[in-house]
Amino acid sequence: MAKPVSAACNLTCRYCYYLRRPGAVPSRRMSWEVLETFVRDTIAAQAERPELQFAWQGGEPMLAGIDFFRAALDLQARYRPAGMRIVNALQTNGTLINREWAEFFSEHGFLIGLSLDGPAHLHDPLRRDAGGRGSHARALRGLEWLQRSNVEFNTLTVVHRLNFGQGRAVYRFLRRIGSRHMQFIPLVERVDADGTLCGPLSSDARKDLAPWTAPPDGFGRFLCQVFDEWYAHDIGDVFVQHIEEYAAALAQSSARLCVYSDDCSGTPILEANGDLYSCDHYAYPAYRLGNILQTPIGALARSAQQVSFGKGKSADLPEQCAQCEYLFACRGGCPKHRYTPAAGGNLNYLCPSYRMFFQHALSRLMPFAAAARAFS
Repeated sequence: MAKPVSAACNLTCRYCYYLRRPGAVPSRRMSWEVLETFVRDTIAAQAERPELQFAWQGGEPMLAGIDFFRAALDLQARYRPAGMRIVNALQTNGTLINREWAEFFSEHGFLIGLSLDGPAHLHDPLRRDAGGRGSHARALRGLEWLQRSNVEFNTLTVVHRLNFGQGRAVYRFLRRIGSRHMQFIPLVERVDADGTLCGPLSSDARKDLAPWTAPPDGFGRFLCQVFDEWYAHDIGDVFVQHIEEYAAALAQSSARLCVYSDDCSGTPILEANGDLYSCDHYAYPAYRLGNILQTPIGALARSAQQVSFGKGKSADLPEQCAQCEYLFACRGGCPKHRYTPAAGGNLNYLCPSYRMFFQHALSRLMPFAAAARAFS
């Protein structure tokens, strides 16, 4: 994933971990030199693949400007080997989308991820601009432009203190506005006494949870409501990432989402200045792999440091995880969230949520998993 403007954004969401992390890289637009190096070397490092996806994130990546992405497409066409298909995905808050952008996305087959935390009363309190104005109405206008231009999109919803008890209402809202592919991300952040985010390096426990973080079982309660609504009405029509991943685990298929994988080395993040980090949630000096202007991105992504980072996910599990009947599915969850003291290590803050969801959905997902195994 690449951040063409680092953490620069036209919103100041209260829970944004990237903007408020200590030692953040100053926001600026990615230079043409970094862009060309990124595109050229990413393709070269995976030249044998039939399909390659470039994922653009932020901050708000649209602040890079439409000409930046035109240049990226030109570079992809220049360096793409015969037979390779390249696709682009862009995550946005949607507020800057207009006709020009929508037509551009449509023409070039962009997959757009639109950030929406549900209806306005659940979205606007935490997703505001610098002037304190909510962003919900503008995001929906952006969605209308996408739909008019037949742009493929999915929705990304942060699950936090305000909406964790409203899973059914959030799901119904997203379905009503046309979302057929939904991602739900649990917000778990901690802060120091001065309000600075602790990041994944702090060993302090729950006493410093950020005020917008849901309780340990909150994400599970949310997913259970979503699952019930999906199961009752939308099987085969709406696709929910966590349901898909759990079904895949039950079918003994490989995880596509890093949270459910036993190795999390596959999603490094590129800053606008060319620095590559182990993960979007670990963009701190200790996890800097190097700079792509000095070392090819393929070498950095396959370095011993990154391999060790990825394998650490499975190596650092506490005894409770090793004995859990659901370890095959969650794999201990995101290491960033492991700071609840337990025997043999730290337990994931979201463990009660994962267990709740897995137990709740198990019997109803097993037939799907059995069918998948039969056809594999």
